[in-house]
Amino acid sequence: MSSHRCIFCKIAKGDDPKTTILFQDDEIVVFKDRKPATSHHYLVVPKSHKTDAKSLGADDIQLVNTLVSVGNRVLEENGGQVSDALMGFHWPPFHSISHLHLHVISARQDMGWIARGIFRPNTLWFVTVEWLLDRLTKMKNNIE
Repeated sequence: MSSHRCIFCKIAKGDDPKTTILFQDDEIVVFKDRKPATSHHYLVVPKSHKTDAKSLGADDIQLVNTLVSVGNRVLEENGGQVSDALMGFHWPPFHSISHLHLHVISARQDMGWIARGIFRPNTLWFVTVEWLLDRLTKMKNNIE
């Protein structure tokens, strides 16, 4: 999908009146998930169009760390518990939007049984930040 048709690109540009931006800087935008798994369910999205977590390479480690840092900040600022947060990415082909986005979900114990299945860590359809960073680090070490 080209970036001009991507809903997350529209949101990042401020062109979606239905979405309230909770945080933005030159690189990142954060907003609430439209189908939240808990009362604190945020999407942390790079403004530049990247397809998904699977498409990332060794050069994207800093981007992932930035997404996490911003996610923690927004979660804390909105009263969520970082210590009980689930952060991760849907793994292709199991994602509905083809634009990289980090799910920040808190509190984990507030998730219903359907959400626990959808966001079950390190499955074929959802991976944690730690799993992704490990994959990217291994890529980097094989390159060097």
